[in-house]
Amino acid sequence: MIRLVVVDDHEIVREGLKTILQSEPEFEIVGESGTAEQLTKLVDETRPDVVLLDARLPGVSGAEACRRLAISHPDIAVLMISTYSDRQLVEECIRAGAKGYVVKDIERFTLKESIRALHAGGGAVSPTVAATVLDRLRGTDETPAQPASIPLSDTQLEIVRLIAGGLSNREIADRVHLSQNTVKSHVQEIFRKLDVGNRVEAALMATRKGWI
Repeated sequence: MIRLVVVDDHEIVREGLKTILQSEPEFEIVGESGTAEQLTKLVDETRPDVVLLDARLPGVSGAEACRRLAISHPDIAVLMISTYSDRQLVEECIRAGAKGYVVKDIERFTLKESIRALHAGGGAVSPTVAATVLDRLRGTDETPAQPASIPLSDTQLEIVRLIAGGLSNREIADRVHLSQNTVKSHVQEIFRKLDVGNRVEAALMATRKGWI
C-alpha cells in the first residue's frame, strides 16, 4: 500500500483527488487537511509515504510546508499540486525539497504514475511545468558541456530527454522499445552517474550542461 495525505484548501479539490486515488487498491488516503499549519502533526499521526501538497495555501505556503517536511520527515516524498506552473513557484518548491510538481489539470493516469514514481524513489513533473523550467535554464549563460564529457550512454541520454518531457517509466518504455524494468534500471544508473536523487534533478542537470 502507498499511504497518502492530501493537503489543499479547496474541499472540492480534496474530494476530487480522493475519488481519483481511492479507485486504486494500492493507494490509501490516511489523512487530509485544508491548511499546512498542522501538517507536521498530521504526518506524525498518519505516517504517509507521499504527501500531495497544494503549492498555494493560505497562511503557511506550500513551499514552506514542504521545506519543513523535508527537515522533519526526509523519508516522506512531497508531490506539489498547483493550478500554477510559473517558473519562480516551481523552482521554489523544488528547492524546498519537493520530489515532484504537477498541475491540477493532469490526467488521472499521469497523477497515479507520478505518485508511484515518487514512492519508488524517483520524481515527477508535468510536461508543461518541465517546459517552463527547462526553457529558462536553456536561456542561461552557462557554457554547455562538450559532448565527450557526457557520462551517459545514448539510450540513457534519450531517457533523460523523455524524463524532462514529463513521461513516466511506462511511457518511456513504449518510446524506446524497452521493458519497464530495463528503463527503471537505466534511470537508477542515470541517478548514480549524475549523483542526483530524483528525476527532476536529473533533467535539470542535463539541461544546465547542455546535453538536452
